[in-house]
Amino acid sequence: MPHKIVIIGTGIMGAGIAASFLSEGAEVVILGRDLEKAKTCVNKARELAAGLGPSGASSSGAVTPEIETQAGLIGQWSRWSNVSLVIETVSEILEVKQAIFAWLDRAVPADIPIGSNASGFPISRIAKGLSSAERMINTHYFMPAELVPLVEVVLGEFTHPAVGEKVMSLYRDLRKKPVLVRKDIPGFLANRMQHALMREALTLIDSGIVSADDVDDAVRYSFGFRYAAVGPITQKEISGWDGMANAAREIFPSLSNTPNLPQGLAQRMSEGKTGMKAGEGYRRWTPEEIQDTRRRYNERLKAALAVLHMD
Repeated sequence: MPHKIVIIGTGIMGAGIAASFLSEGAEVVILGRDLEKAKTCVNKARELAAGLGPSGASSSGAVTPEIETQAGLIGQWSRWSNVSLVIETVSEILEVKQAIFAWLDRAVPADIPIGSNASGFPISRIAKGLSSAERMINTHYFMPAELVPLVEVVLGEFTHPAVGEKVMSLYRDLRKKPVLVRKDIPGFLANRMQHALMREALTLIDSGIVSADDVDDAVRYSFGFRYAAVGPITQKEISGWDGMANAAREIFPSLSNTPNLPQGLAQRMSEGKTGMKAGEGYRRWTPEEIQDTRRRYNERLKAALAVLHMD
């Protein structure tokens, strides 16, 4: 019997997460406040899943007919039989998430784990005061969710460790790459490391030492290139920690530790230069460049995914 996953939310993340499950043969239910939006999300999930390869699609490119996606309304759904996991993917508004979790606390049988894709709010705050908070966790995805393999499984203050292990096992069954974060800290695991890198990169740009393009090239064609093959710890196991330690003694004291946004980014934010969606960030973007860059980005992610599946 395939896993059955219930997803709360009908946006981009909901569709991507649904597609990742659907492509691996899971049954998916998408619940939203608007039935038509939920149906649209179902169709988008099926479309994305059909492009993810043979494990969830037929040779004609259509999702296998025996695995169906369904749509429904939050608050009216009661068909929880055989559900393996519930995931909330709604907007990053704490009160909205808390209201949904309060309903899930009452509606979902106690043996079913409930996850949130929240990146800004810890599950400890979302689930605070709920009677079944011990089965509630963060299940944090990265965009595009249908392509990026990692899911952070984060234990909250009240989460029972066995729930984390159960969800980790489910993700492994469905060919995701889960990591277990045992404490509900800001940024979890991947975003903490990513923001440490970004702080240093933006500081170097502000200092006039390098350009934004130089930063992109340095990451993509040096350590970022290696990290598609092995992670940073294993890479240093290969090259030797003594070399890293000697360099660290020189480099660590000079790294940025500012608690504030770098000045250049703060200025751009004040001017509304938020990236592609605004037509400008650290560079200007034409509609044609945006379309072409997004296309190449997804193609490269699919190629990288094929490499990672060699493990």
